[in-house]
Amino acid sequence: MNNMLKNLVIWLVIGLVLMTVFNQFNQRQQVPNTVDYSQFLDEVKAGRISEVTIEGRNLKATTSDGKKITTYSPGDIWLVSDLLKYGVKVKAKPEEEPSLLMNIFVSWFPMLLLIGVWIFFMRQMQGGGRGGAFSFGKSRARMLDESANTVTFADVAGCEEAKEEVAELVDFLRDPSKFQKLGGRIPRGVLMVGSPGTGKTLLARAIAGEAKVPFFSISGSDFVEMFVGVGAARVRDMFEQAKKHAPCIVFIDEIDAVGRQRGAGLGGGNDEREQTLNQLLVEMDGFEATAGVIVIAATNRPDVLDPALLRPGRFDRQVVVPLPDIRGREEILKVHMRKVPLAPDVKPDIIARGTPGFSGADLANLVNEAALFAARQNKRLVDMDDFERAKDKIIMGAERRSMVMPEEERRNTAYHESGHAIVARLLPKTDPVHKVTIIPRGRALGVTMQLPEQDRYSQDRERLMNMIAVLFGGRIAEELFMNQMTTGASNDFERATEIARRMVTQWGMSDELGPMVYGENEGEVFLGRSITTHKNVSEATMQKVDAEIRRIIDQQYRLARRLLEENRDKVEAMTKALLEWETIDADQIADIISGKPPRPPKPSSGGQPQPRRSGDGGGAQGETAATPAA
Repeated sequence: MNNMLKNLVIWLVIGLVLMTVFNQFNQRQQVPNTVDYSQFLDEVKAGRISEVTIEGRNLKATTSDGKKITTYSPGDIWLVSDLLKYGVKVKAKPEEEPSLLMNIFVSWFPMLLLIGVWIFFMRQMQGGGRGGAFSFGKSRARMLDESANTVTFADVAGCEEAKEEVAELVDFLRDPSKFQKLGGRIPRGVLMVGSPGTGKTLLARAIAGEAKVPFFSISGSDFVEMFVGVGAARVRDMFEQAKKHAPCIVFIDEIDAVGRQRGAGLGGGNDEREQTLNQLLVEMDGFEATAGVIVIAATNRPDVLDPALLRPGRFDRQVVVPLPDIRGREEILKVHMRKVPLAPDVKPDIIARGTPGFSGADLANLVNEAALFAARQNKRLVDMDDFERAKDKIIMGAERRSMVMPEEERRNTAYHESGHAIVARLLPKTDPVHKVTIIPRGRALGVTMQLPEQDRYSQDRERLMNMIAVLFGGRIAEELFMNQMTTGASNDFERATEIARRMVTQWGMSDELGPMVYGENEGEVFLGRSITTHKNVSEATMQKVDAEIRRIIDQQYRLARRLLEENRDKVEAMTKALLEWETIDADQIADIISGKPPRPPKPSSGGQPQPRRSGDGGGAQGETAATPAA
């Protein structure tokens, strides 16, 4: 915005200067009451001219009635004698010449204007700002001094272990002598590793806010430029600035942009990124001392970083910032709810239980969406219903109530979701079915949601097998009750096959093949780990792997089909309820499973879990439970 305003002011100044020059020329050229020379002579002969002032070839005359007229003489040598002959009073003045300053301005202004415009566009193309063409090697790090950074550890929730790890940095920065007198030294760097949205940047700002030291922030991609050597120059400049403000913190976000493994992949060995990384390695632990400068870096791809970055002396410690557990989610919600006027019925613990797998950024978005829902309805407070609706929107997408579905397709969707739900309810070791809906949301035509009773960090074999059976429930219900197959189950099959394949090839859950990894090398091509496809198993073994995957899938398909054939009445009852109410909750599902008629729906629903997408070919048909952890 500031650049736009600056450009607008520059062009306004240029426009005003041009307008002034043109006005000067127009005023010089536009003289009032100008007449032709022949007309002027006629006036003289008629005795209507009383006085003439001659300025070179310009004639300024005064008529008998006091009117002023001007004309231009073609160089008539008899003009003065003719004027005297007819009794005209003649005056003479030297011709008015423009000033020296005006001459210089008129002759040099176009050239100066062209030079100014050229410099302006060169500065714009080369990044503008300080230095113009010489700003390539200047660091683009943004500095927050201690007064501008108000973030503290109180603003960070949901990662208590990570906070404890970095709290030591604050003590180092506040009182270095406390550790130095025992022979300890301040850490050079801290690498924060975690999924997107878990609060790595926020935690780094909180360290600087607690320690009351300057905070330099830059992205890894800001170092890389199209010109060779610019990234290394920017690293040097950034550390020079940091040394002047030591003790301070330098935060590099997404360091994998410049910190990728060197000397591998398909590119050349002397590229710009490698020079930038080499300079970063030297600055962090080289001959030059960088006392008091702590480098904090964040990435969600630690596996691609160069080993030299991760050694002690550079990044001395790695801090894992994980997705928050149920208590962490509750604390994060309380932090974000401080800014929102809440109704008394809002319970953060219930919302936290219904949001497994949400990061801190997801939870912040949840609170914001709930506030927007309340504002649309002109409420004074944000209540629990707003949070549930916001959760539905984030998890499943916005409702598409305007979508007109044919009745046959609507019935097919109801049977599909009933198939998922009934199989999930009848099998042990599956997450309880919380909600089933046939309202189209996002890409899905229907959703079956399962609410985990607690956070889960690993999956056992029986649970994985049951998840495969639940995924097949939708297609089997279509076959049994609608006598047809649709494209809606395509994603169900894809994910069921993926679970079975990983059980056999990665997790050692096959009695036939045993605890051994059978997968192919799946390295990063551009890291030089798997430039060619290389199989570490024989063709005969791969055939056994395929046969074992086929056996698991067929076994669970038969199990799901048997359950649905034995419980046809429950599927029909659930489908009827879905067609009537479109959405049913856990209590209504429990009534159907127990053989009782389902109770009427409640005005608002409870917490919903993280669903998983299902089906995409020709339109997503349904959604079911959460994907197992790898």
